Amino acid sequence: MNKTTSARRGLALSCGVAALTAALATAAVPALAQEATVSEIVVTAQKRSENLQDVPLSVAAVDGEELQTIAAGGDDILALAARVPALYAESSNGRIAPRFYIRGLGNSDFDIAASQPVSIIMDEVVMENVVLKSTPLFDLDRMEVLRGPQGTLFGRNTTAGIIKFDTVKPSDTLSARATASVGSFNTVTFDGGIGGPLSDSLSARASVLVQHRDDWISNGFTGKNDVMGGFDEVAARLQFLFTPSDSLSALFNIHTRSLDGTSAIFRANVLTKGSNKLNGNYDRDRVFYNGGGGNPQAYDAWGSSLKIEYDLGDVTLTSITAFETANGSGRGDIDGGNPGGPGFIPFGSDTSDGVRDLDQVSQEIRLASGTDQALTWQVGAYYFSSELEVFTDPGFVAATTLIHENTSWAVFGQATYDLSEATRLTGGLRWTSDEKDLTGVTPPIPFAKVNVSDEQFSWDVSLFHDLSDDVSVYGRVARGFRGPSIQGRDVAFFGAPSVAQSETILSWEAGFKSELFDRRVRLNGALFTYTITDPQFSAVGGAGNNTILLNAEEGKAWGFEVDGEWVVSENLVLTAGYSFSDTEISDSKLTVAVCGSGQCTPTDKVAAVGRVFVDGNPFPNAPEYIFDVTARFSLPLGNGGELFAFTDWSVQGKTNLFLYESKEFYTDGNFEGGLKLGYARDDGAWELALFGRNITDEDNVKGAIDFNNNTAFVNEPRVIGVSLTARLP
Repeated sequence: MNKTTSARRGLALSCGVAALTAALATAAVPALAQEATVSEIVVTAQKRSENLQDVPLSVAAVDGEELQTIAAGGDDILALAARVPALYAESSNGRIAPRFYIRGLGNSDFDIAASQPVSIIMDEVVMENVVLKSTPLFDLDRMEVLRGPQGTLFGRNTTAGIIKFDTVKPSDTLSARATASVGSFNTVTFDGGIGGPLSDSLSARASVLVQHRDDWISNGFTGKNDVMGGFDEVAARLQFLFTPSDSLSALFNIHTRSLDGTSAIFRANVLTKGSNKLNGNYDRDRVFYNGGGGNPQAYDAWGSSLKIEYDLGDVTLTSITAFETANGSGRGDIDGGNPGGPGFIPFGSDTSDGVRDLDQVSQEIRLASGTDQALTWQVGAYYFSSELEVFTDPGFVAATTLIHENTSWAVFGQATYDLSEATRLTGGLRWTSDEKDLTGVTPPIPFAKVNVSDEQFSWDVSLFHDLSDDVSVYGRVARGFRGPSIQGRDVAFFGAPSVAQSETILSWEAGFKSELFDRRVRLNGALFTYTITDPQFSAVGGAGNNTILLNAEEGKAWGFEVDGEWVVSENLVLTAGYSFSDTEISDSKLTVAVCGSGQCTPTDKVAAVGRVFVDGNPFPNAPEYIFDVTARFSLPLGNGGELFAFTDWSVQGKTNLFLYESKEFYTDGNFEGGLKLGYARDDGAWELALFGRNITDEDNVKGAIDFNNNTAFVNEPRVIGVSLTARLP
């Protein structure tokens, strides 16, 4: 480790310690309003409704209202990036196929069939394929981020963790909420839901999301203005809850989404050799495309699920049956320019890809004991099957069609035993069988069917102890598993499929949970370290423009995260979070190709012409630190209403974009902020506000393309607008 790296990591650690110290110090300020306390947060991280403070995991929870505020400017699920400590997200596929990272661990593979170590769970159903992971967020109750491997209750492919969403469910009372906003670029968003009883035993809820943005990016090559950058998205959900008796309930969910928008906007040579700063070629409002056909992107999807719960007295039987399907395509000018520039572009690249048919079926059944005993437990079984027909059209040869199939079985169990009134022990075990196949339908070069499979155990053990009524500590060790993967992207470019064997992770975690100063402060934290054996990485781009799955020998990481909330008074609430992650590839023999354009400056040890060693490098897209803070201040008016101001900010530390390191392909210090000013009724009946997202109009590099020229893509522009929210009751 060089002195610069040591100094940078030392600074990041100092910032983290300072953030924690500041949180504790501010908490010690004399009480301004003793009756103002933090609210109880109920999570289902262990498939039971529990107080966040009683769960032996590092969990962050975000309520639906805050999520709605973050997405007010028309943002999609990528808006969650750096909004929770240790959580990052990015995409080179526009609003489709996001990539998630928790504690530095994720997958930078951009292909539609890519496997990820972060699972997205929507209403208890796994969204396995990357297209399904882009599911729109609307009428949400809460989001939970479960950090670290979660292989016992949630299955394979969770070596990094889980992002879990729960929507608002039907109830036996009439309720409704809706938010409408209008902003820059004619950005329009409507997010609403209404529900209530239809009879004594049947209730329903209907939810809808409508988003629109005008095209706002001009094409300097064709001379046409405002030809891309816009989108139209419509999503809807209908739920029915049938409760014929006190012991039986059935929740039916059907949902759909339709997206017609723009693929990622790549910008040619906006990075100068030797620098990671945007240069004079960058113009947020203009590109110079001779290809891409306007960079269109269109996808349709729908799905349904049925959750049945039957109370048998001492135990509860739960069954969740689900089906998801999607299809669509996108096209892009990948080189980001034309033969005349901007800058030097060795060759043009215009590629289309998409899904002709994605079908996913899953079935979970579990039996759980009651929670009023010293020993509580749950056991279950899980089945998953998916088939994906994906095509890639490079533009210079006929399109390639591949079929990916995946079948998985699992059985699992978890138990918690109260060793004493203050101490409880939890342990879980899961056996998983995972099999994948790749078949070529129209490959340019025929290849034999590829088949990979594995069977593994995942497990976790945790000990939770209450030091007092207000402070608890816990320790956890967990082993996670991600099944073997197949990558067929290079088949379309006359290459062969690549395969990565299973990765396994052993994670150690120690943490504390506390509610202090008469419950005016909530402060939770965790220190972790993990070793991942045979980590699956993707060597994307570089000389030869390959997308190759590979296994490193080992990966190591350590770090910590802190989540805090301080209710200063009834009128002022502050939250803050900080995470630090030190990740490192450990493989003295692993080499990868560097930039194919020759326009970058690799800093790794050279292995051969165009290749470097990556031993000791950080994981791709693993921010060294994430810091986020929010503040809400209200001024009561005495007429049942209040003026309020809400602001949220996030800062992202140094983040390497590829497996290799260079002077160009990394970011450091990216930040964004939001602001909301308005009037609200005390009873929550309605709210009128002005809002701004990315209010300082930051131009943050989010990723790069390195096989051709120094191309990059950036964050969303500043959006300023007005929103109206109404609720019943």
